[in-house]
Amino acid sequence: MSIKLIELPFAETALEPAISAATLAVHHGKHHKAYVDKTNELVAGTDLADAALNAIVLAAANRKDGKLFNQAAQAWNHGFYWHSLSPVEGQPDGALAAAIDAAFGSTQALLDTLVEQGLGQFGSGWAWLVAEGGSLKVITTHDAGCPITDGLKPLLVIDVWEHAYYLDRKNDRKAYLTAATQILNWHFAARNFASDSAWEYPA
Repeated sequence: MSIKLIELPFAETALEPAISAATLAVHHGKHHKAYVDKTNELVAGTDLADAALNAIVLAAANRKDGKLFNQAAQAWNHGFYWHSLSPVEGQPDGALAAAIDAAFGSTQALLDTLVEQGLGQFGSGWAWLVAEGGSLKVITTHDAGCPITDGLKPLLVIDVWEHAYYLDRKNDRKAYLTAATQILNWHFAARNFASDSAWEYPA
């Protein structure tokens, strides 16, 4: 079994003007694809050759195999990122909304925190909404850092690597982050919050 480049869950034009089709074509078709291809290359002929991507990420972290971890975790992170975005407007509700209010005071306060944390990330990385137990928090990870290796359950993520926004925004990370918070997939976040385990990268 090899890891596959998953299809975008929306048309390349669907997130405009927040994220352009040109950015998605390069980000998904080149960057994400490269991480998938390299992961497959690195696990070929090893005990992880037939493993699911989640298992590869966790194994690479446990073995302190930085070369494999960087590729596999980036493949996972990007798959999670595509599902974290949606062209359909929405708001959190139910148990997720209650948890957001308990942790941040309001949805807008959460969005402001995501922007603030994403702006504060020095260099490449990710801004995540995660659940730890029943409570929520926003964290950032550097480079390929992935919360599942720390026992956290990711609900949403915003990619703050420069390639996520440079074609559209040049170096204006704040404009990108602000736009990204308006296209978050709250249905995906709610499913992750209700699940007993972390999202599985599709086989």
